[in-house]
Amino acid sequence: MKETYHPNAYLTNLRNVRLGLRARTKILNALERGSGNARTISKEATIHYGVAMHHLKLLQSEGIVRRADGKNAVWMITGAGQKRLVSTA
Repeated sequence: MKETYHPNAYLTNLRNVRLGLRARTKILNALERGSGNARTISKEATIHYGVAMHHLKLLQSEGIVRRADGKNAVWMITGAGQKRLVSTA
């Protein structure tokens, strides 16, 4: 069965390899359920904190997510990028 990835997991400035696409999909799915700090996102996405930070920064450089300043920085989706296709049938 073919894996499906979040449409915003694909980055324009990077080679999109399977592991990166999986990690970014997990992060974006967690962020769609609600914003949070990197620690919370990594736990919800079931990936290591360092991996989550790496991919959050990549997504930030593409404008897909943004980080609110502060001691416990909160990450959120910007709304930029591709939208999911939703079946109406």
